[in-house]
Amino acid sequence: MAERDKQPSSETMASDEAGADFATTVERLEQLVERLESGELSLEGSLAAFEQGVRLTRDAQRRLDEAELRVRTLVEGPEGGVDFDSFSAPSEEEADSER
Repeated sequence: MAERDKQPSSETMASDEAGADFATTVERLEQLVERLESGELSLEGSLAAFEQGVRLTRDAQRRLDEAELRVRTLVEGPEGGVDFDSFSAPSEEEADSER
């Protein structure tokens, strides 16, 4: 049981989370939930999994917020209202030149 409770260092987890895409982050969250619900983890293991889940949730929310900002460009209208302009993705040439 001690083997299952071992968690990677927080530094390793942070670098893994930063490099993961949104779908991978959600998949990792689902795996954590399954482990927590299974009751297999010790108290310490459960707390570590919960902490990792909180970090993953915050990362996923940040990614969603960033995506929303990229998709919707908000422009203030003449009467102070908000008009939504469609987002146009950069062409592949523009994206390549930014890298």
